[in-house]
Amino acid sequence: MKQLLKKILLIDLIKGLLITLRTIFTQPVTIRYPKQKREIAPGFRGRHALVRDPETGKERCVACLRCARVCPSQCIYIGYKEDETSGRRVLTKYEIEAFRCVYCGYCVEVCPVNAIVLTEFYEYAAYDKEENYFTKEKLLQNWDEFLSLYKHQEYINKFWYLRGIERIRLPYEKRFPTPIRIKKEG
Repeated sequence: MKQLLKKILLIDLIKGLLITLRTIFTQPVTIRYPKQKREIAPGFRGRHALVRDPETGKERCVACLRCARVCPSQCIYIGYKEDETSGRRVLTKYEIEAFRCVYCGYCVEVCPVNAIVLTEFYEYAAYDKEENYFTKEKLLQNWDEFLSLYKHQEYINKFWYLRGIERIRLPYEKRFPTPIRIKKEG
């Protein structure tokens, strides 16, 4: 009897129309993307960059290979050579295949010298596959571009110091991460 009364009075149809009528007068949840850009959430992981040391102008990477070993998608390729005078490793190749990356941030967390960063850029679509294959020069260029558009005076990545881990157990550079001072021209 109730089912018949529901069908005759079209109760379900009226409920659906009321929901539609109610949502017509609410604010839309979408934004007009090219004109309006959404605020970046804290901890957002976007385009990769190699951090350039402000004093020397070279990359901070010491070719320890930790980032390549910890990467779950195996998208980081590093090449190095041994310096005969100092005995240190010199970075010759640092490449990231962005299409394979899952943006987990493990490479940023494990780096003992804070040499790699996932910046807050999310607009890097390309027509060519090679544009999303980041070489060492392209990664350094990404860092320079990121710093030129960065709004604050100092940059410190939230993954450089991990919560829940005692500072004494971290490498020196991770224990006391020094913010990178940004020099703005003009």
